[in-house]
Amino acid sequence: MATNTRSASGGSIDEPIYIESENHLEDVIGEYDVVLVDFYADWCGPCQMLEPVLAGLAGETEAVIAKVDVDEHQQFAAAYGVRGVPTLALFADGEQVEQHTGALPADRLRGLIEGYTE
Repeated sequence: MATNTRSASGGSIDEPIYIESENHLEDVIGEYDVVLVDFYADWCGPCQMLEPVLAGLAGETEAVIAKVDVDEHQQFAAAYGVRGVPTLALFADGEQVEQHTGALPADRLRGLIEGYTE
């Protein structure tokens, strides 16, 4: 887990968090106000292109970026409705509010996040 936390109650983390289990993901979603979850695979070209975009957003926005390797966590990725990678799920106040399959440009992702952080 990143050490650059801004606050324990809904703040942000400046780099993506790599999720270790379904409980870990639930804890992160519950702890922070806005969480963008990237369901990815190491072999996925669009996922690799999205990685620096998400790392930048982690430092620029109030959202926490969480990364879930679908090859390591197939069952709970399926439980979240992931059918392709990358899939981006946005959670606000503990509830899933958006889900998109495919790489989205940085400005579109920033706009989605800012819609829930203001």
